[in-house]
Amino acid sequence: MGKRNLNAQDIQGIIRDIPDFPKPGIIFKDISTVLQNPIAFKSAVNLMAAKFKGKGVTKIVAVESRGFIFGSVLAYKLGAGFVIVRKKGKLPYKTRSISYELEYGTDTLEIHDDALTSKDCVLIVDDLLATGGTVEAVTKLIKAFKARIVGSAFLVELSFLKGRQRLRNLPILAIIKY
Repeated sequence: MGKRNLNAQDIQGIIRDIPDFPKPGIIFKDISTVLQNPIAFKSAVNLMAAKFKGKGVTKIVAVESRGFIFGSVLAYKLGAGFVIVRKKGKLPYKTRSISYELEYGTDTLEIHDDALTSKDCVLIVDDLLATGGTVEAVTKLIKAFKARIVGSAFLVELSFLKGRQRLRNLPILAIIKY
């Protein structure tokens, strides 16, 4: 691969399938191969950034933990602040939280109480869109600040899990779709 920039199809060819992880019947899409390849990683970030350049993004809100990888680089490229959303009990300052339903049980996400303002224009970033439950919860957290959401960006979308339908009012960019 002597190319300097890869397209989505090239990047998709670098993602490794891990059968039966984390449990039998699941084919895990391992993006570590993209992260290890400097041209693939740079190309993926550039594809995400191009979609939101000039959209007035002031903050990138990234979801723990792989969302941090793409979110921090996108914040740098777009000249935006970087805000982290973590699982309950992981942030040191005052937080706002939201609990949401998982397939089996519930989970809680938190954001620092001073992370956003009503003047912010937010891009939500994560590595993968599956059922959409996590991003739906993050959207509710952001709306509590009265910040404007311009969209969400993912490296991978698992279309068969219908997360896009759950987030139908949110512009979604997914570089790779399965």
